[in-house]
Amino acid sequence: MKFMLKSIAVLLLAAFAFTSCSKDTDPADVDVFAGTFRGNISYKDSEKDITQANGSVFVTKVGSRYDFRFSDGIPDLTGVQFEKKDANTMVSIGSDGTGIITITKDKLSIGFTRAGRAWTADCGR
Repeated sequence: MKFMLKSIAVLLLAAFAFTSCSKDTDPADVDVFAGTFRGNISYKDSEKDITQANGSVFVTKVGSRYDFRFSDGIPDLTGVQFEKKDANTMVSIGSDGTGIITITKDKLSIGFTRAGRAWTADCGR
């Protein structure tokens, strides 16, 4: 029974993600968003320096909270809170990091630092 309930939950979540992941959906226009962007990504800290020309970033947004799940061994950037500055530019709020993220239905640009670690992305969908 537990397995069946988990399976149903996964199917519902997948259906929700599929409908919310349309390439025509602009993340700035919705409170819930999920989508994959592909392109140049990088990460740097005191021990790692990773650059990937064909990487990907899976973006989820709920309200003003963004999570960025990077490919190629790059640590995820999660729990980023942003305040909207214009139609598609969000600026970090709070004291956990600084940066600018520009995201549209077609493009993702990240320049973000937190606790001596830096993430960048120049990706499209």
